[in-house]
Amino acid sequence: MANYAFPPFPQAIVPIAGTDTLFPIRRVLCVGRNYAAHRREMGGDERDPPFFFAKPADAVVSGGGAIPYPTATEELHHEIELVIAIGGEGIEVSADAASRLIYGYAVGVDLTRRDLQSQAKAKGQPWEAGKGFDRSAPISPLHRGHPPSPDARIWLAVNGEVRQAGAIGDMIWSPAEIVAQASRLWGLAAGDLIFTGTPEGVGPLSRGDKVTSGVDGVDELAFTIGG
Repeated sequence: MANYAFPPFPQAIVPIAGTDTLFPIRRVLCVGRNYAAHRREMGGDERDPPFFFAKPADAVVSGGGAIPYPTATEELHHEIELVIAIGGEGIEVSADAASRLIYGYAVGVDLTRRDLQSQAKAKGQPWEAGKGFDRSAPISPLHRGHPPSPDARIWLAVNGEVRQAGAIGDMIWSPAEIVAQASRLWGLAAGDLIFTGTPEGVGPLSRGDKVTSGVDGVDELAFTIGG
């Protein structure tokens, strides 16, 4: 039996809808600017291949509820995303093979300290403080089955006002293409989550805001921003 210096932290997990089974999280990758309108909104080139950044596994928060307003920012932003869960191993796989690695899908929100991210961009520094902070990845339960259809709506509302709305088919890179590209950079394995990018309309959140969001055919996710 291992002799730990202190008790290990609990395994980060996501529940699997309709079961009592839990999906253990290995790591979290995120795709930047995967919707054409959002690329233009954030000043990107639509022809660029997908790029990735990461969040720690313990940034994932399942089950909705209240999420504290993070420290060190006055510009917390929402980004609604379809999330891919990986259920197998793969290195440098094709898009066809990549689709067979996908275990299921969920709805997630990439919470962003936009002011810290912007400051890091201006200085050519990494984004971790802007993206990988505590509780920065709320997520719905995982759902097995086929991916959402191209015309499936992806949306987010704040206090009942729709801020983000698009279709899964607006993605520049499909889920299978994203997984294939990620497998060229990392050896993927069961337990990996990939946030696939957000449509236009990202914007600020304030203390007390109620966020509702969803992807048609997958699930809905709701949470509040605490003090």
